[in-house]
Amino acid sequence: MSGTHHSGAVEWHAARALGTAAASALPTETVPLNEAVGRVLAADVLALCDMPHYASSAMDGWAVCGDGPWTLTTGRLAPGLAAIVMTGGIIPDGADAVLRSESGAVQGNAGHSVLSSTSTTGEPHPAQHIRVAGNEARESDVVLTAGTPLNPAHIAVAAGSGHDTLPVIGRPRIALLFTGDEVVESGIPRPGQVRDSFGPQLPAVLRMLGGTVVSEGRVRDDLASTVDALGAGPGDSDVVVTTGGTGDSDVDHIHAALRSIGAELLIERVAMRPGGPTLLARLPDGRLVVGLPGNPLAAMMGVLTLVEPVLAALGGAPAPAVGAVAAAAALPGRPGSSILVPYRILDGRAVANPWLGSGMMRGLADAAGVLIVPPAGIRAGETVEAVGLPWTTRPVPSAGCL
Repeated sequence: MSGTHHSGAVEWHAARALGTAAASALPTETVPLNEAVGRVLAADVLALCDMPHYASSAMDGWAVCGDGPWTLTTGRLAPGLAAIVMTGGIIPDGADAVLRSESGAVQGNAGHSVLSSTSTTGEPHPAQHIRVAGNEARESDVVLTAGTPLNPAHIAVAAGSGHDTLPVIGRPRIALLFTGDEVVESGIPRPGQVRDSFGPQLPAVLRMLGGTVVSEGRVRDDLASTVDALGAGPGDSDVVVTTGGTGDSDVDHIHAALRSIGAELLIERVAMRPGGPTLLARLPDGRLVVGLPGNPLAAMMGVLTLVEPVLAALGGAPAPAVGAVAAAAALPGRPGSSILVPYRILDGRAVANPWLGSGMMRGLADAAGVLIVPPAGIRAGETVEAVGLPWTTRPVPSAGCL
């Protein structure tokens, strides 16, 4: 293979860093506001108008001028005059405060109505309940900064400042390639067959990580088919994710196919269990390939280790953080390898879930996150590194990012 070849297994932290360094942010695109949530802002956003763009009332009640009582009128106010105003309504010229509806009383008839304050706190105070024009931002102020991962509140700010679209970093487009002649896509598999667990769930996981699956293909377990699939033109994808075929058996052809087409192997395997056969390569056309193992839990550990940082870098997002949590019990390590353990929280501490075999998913399904157990293992009560899962909004309990 051409270029740098990392022989042997790459340490887990180094692998994540290499995944981040291997990719760079995609070009900017402009999207409507309702499509911008979750994207990364590509440029500062300036207010196109004052926010709010006119003086308005924060309450239902009366706009008043001077001291009361006040005679109700319409139009411009002068001392001793008041006008009805609703929440969000324009403050009449001359008004200096708003008296809330629950703090005033009107007497008289339609021709001469007099408003008096019934407040025991001295309402209205000067400028009370008036939203001054430009109070939140002035025209040309920076209201959103480049690099911000956009949430719904950011979208509201953009709308309030006059924008209909936003410039964002492109969303990574992913081509999925599934291997495995023994895989069946529906029903109960016969002995020697396995049910496909990637097709129904991996595209959703990749969407949660900020990517978009633009194509899915199934590849026979032979070298020629694998070469053809990996050597196909880029189409409309930015990265290729494969499942299975990354091991050393006679039916594993990803490594040989990558060599055949002149790809650059960046990571041959990762020093972790499960998921060690996860790889990272660069195709001659510049696209990255993340090769995931064929076992479901091992593949998900590969997603957290390499796919997540690659997609974050392509989408302009920060590198995924590593948190920390106290372990409820001692956890054994493995010399020369990190052990990745799905865990749940019990009494504020991390407890390893059962069903941790590389082909099992029950332990991950109910997990709060994944522990990164170092080769030396962890003592009971000791702090251990942990990463969150794409499908949970619960943060990894942290003693500070590590």
